[in-house]
Amino acid sequence: MAAAPSPRTTSSVPIQLGDRSYDILIASGLLQDPHAWAGMAASTQAIIVTNTTVGPLYAARLAQSLKSRHATVHIVSLPDGEAHKTWLVLNGIFDALLENACDRKTVLYALGGGVVGDMTGFAAASYMRGVPFVQVPTTLLAQVDSSVGGKTAINHPLGKNMIGAFYQPLRVVCDLDTLDTLPAREFSAGLAEVIKYGPIFDMAFFDWLEANMDGLLARDKALVAHAVRRSCEIKAQVVGQDEREAGLRAILNFGHTFGHAIEAGMGYGAWLHGEAVGCGMVMAIRLSMRLGLVDAVFVDRVTALIRRAGLPAVGPALGASRYLELMRVDKKAEAGEIRFVVIDSPGRAVVRGAPDALVGEVIDESCRA
Repeated sequence: MAAAPSPRTTSSVPIQLGDRSYDILIASGLLQDPHAWAGMAASTQAIIVTNTTVGPLYAARLAQSLKSRHATVHIVSLPDGEAHKTWLVLNGIFDALLENACDRKTVLYALGGGVVGDMTGFAAASYMRGVPFVQVPTTLLAQVDSSVGGKTAINHPLGKNMIGAFYQPLRVVCDLDTLDTLPAREFSAGLAEVIKYGPIFDMAFFDWLEANMDGLLARDKALVAHAVRRSCEIKAQVVGQDEREAGLRAILNFGHTFGHAIEAGMGYGAWLHGEAVGCGMVMAIRLSMRLGLVDAVFVDRVTALIRRAGLPAVGPALGASRYLELMRVDKKAEAGEIRFVVIDSPGRAVVRGAPDALVGEVIDESCRA
């Protein structure tokens, strides 16, 4: 495993998608660094979409940095939280675009976590059939996962992220300094999306996470910089091969089929996305063992690392039938059959079905303290 970079040295991870290729920039101090915004087309107007938590901390700083590229920079502040990832709140972005007579060259900047990024991207994909946007993720989860790869969406009461579009940003700018103000619970939630990359793709990275979890939780900047960079490298490699999740990209949903059921079943916002994914990974790795793919030693390793990250490993007792009902509307379901990302061997994931009875047993087992 390569040495961790200095957090002040900008790492650039390319997403190779032909004429829609772009870079992920990772370093401390990028919000006010003119090089982070160099090379992007200027426009008369720009809109920063943020939320009521992140906006007061960073919106003015970003707006000041963008004045050299845009004559006018508007700020739209959304309510904070997964519960607000709805049509009603999305319409507030469209209101701002229309009220300010924004044209097709207007650039949207998503300043916030995964909810802000998903909603801004969806608005950009939809307004005038597509305007440019830039991801400026301020949470660990968004920096290592949701800001990368062009998935945009809102939630529906019957399913998470079921209404959206694939739409790539112009650039992703990950300022590691924004993680300094992230609450501990949110930071742990982001670690779920970091941990997943080990079992599905890179066991050397998993070994590194086991050795450095304490330092990550202490927010050692060099360790965090490496975790973000390696996560983005893996996701870039996968997305570059399968942008629209026709095959390989589905492995990035390890833990998400169970996790999305937890989020929908508990009510959006009761569990953070990363918490649900962390618990979902425990369920998925147990299912992998019950399918004869991995042994109990590996299950224990994955579960122990999830617990060390401060994530829940015991699911809410919604009942196996409720989990199954919710999972049937998952995007990976095919003709009513639930499809799961399971670990075929450490560092390699596959997508496959499993008998409802077996899945129910895994759920019941995983929901007992």
